[in-house]
This record gives sequence, C-alpha cells and structure tokens, in this order.
Amino acid sequence: MSKHPAQLDFFLEPMFPVRAPVATIDIERFRSRLKREMARAIRECPHSRDVIAGRMAHYLGLPNMSKNTLDAYTAESKASHDVSLVRFKAFVRATGAVWLWDLVVSEDGLTLLEGDEARLAEIARLQQEQRELQQRLKSLRSVPIAIKRRGL
Repeated sequence: MSKHPAQLDFFLEPMFPVRAPVATIDIERFRSRLKREMARAIRECPHSRDVIAGRMAHYLGLPNMSKNTLDAYTAESKASHDVSLVRFKAFVRATGAVWLWDLVVSEDGLTLLEGDEARLAEIARLQQEQRELQQRLKSLRSVPIAIKRRGL
C-alpha cells in the first residue's frame, strides 16, 4: 500500500540535512567521535589494517606506515595521536569512507555533496531564482501600463 504524498514519515531522514554551526567547539567530543568513526570505517572496509596502512603510505609517498600508527589514530585513549588533515585524506582514500568528510564538516553547519549532487543543488538554486523572477514579472504585470501615442 503506498502512502499519500501529503502524509509525513516520522522515520524519514533527509538526504541533505539542513545544519547550523554549533556555538562552541568541544574538541574532546569531536576527537572521540572522529576516532570512533575512523574505527568504524576500518571495520566496514574490505581491506585489512595492514593493507589500509600500506595504501595510506603509498598516497603519502612514504616507504611504509605501521598498523600501530593506524591503531593510534583510532584509539580514543590516545588523545595525543590526532591524525593530520593530510593523513586523514589518505585514510579516507585508503578506506573508501568518503562519508567521513561529512562528519568532519557537520558541526560547522555544512553538508557534503558528492559528485552530481552539486549539480542537483545548482538546479534547485536556479529553480528558486526562476520562481523569484516569475514573482517579479507577476508584480510588474499587475499594474496597467499607460502608453502614450506620439506623433499621431
């Protein structure tokens, strides 16, 4: 049975959530969350930790990277082992977990768009602009125009 288009769904999450930046930065909370989500990315990745570390080393132009370094980046107990942005980028590529970028920018009120999703956003922006122009035209047309005849 299909639902009525006007019926709301309490369990539906928007694909592109509207976000507002958080007032304060809780760096400890962010660090813990990032480490947990990076650990989840490793669990969901089809490659082993050793392979991920090797792929990261390749992207970074390093001869090697140890599995222990990777483990330190994901251990909540190791607050002194934060991943740099460059290494984070290599980690995302090595695991294929591009959704981690959305996690990183979400507290700043941003939403990550991937690939053609940006084109979809541009279409929506142009449609909004088109509606605004139609409204201006309607407003201009609502007032009669008095044309003076010259030279007759």
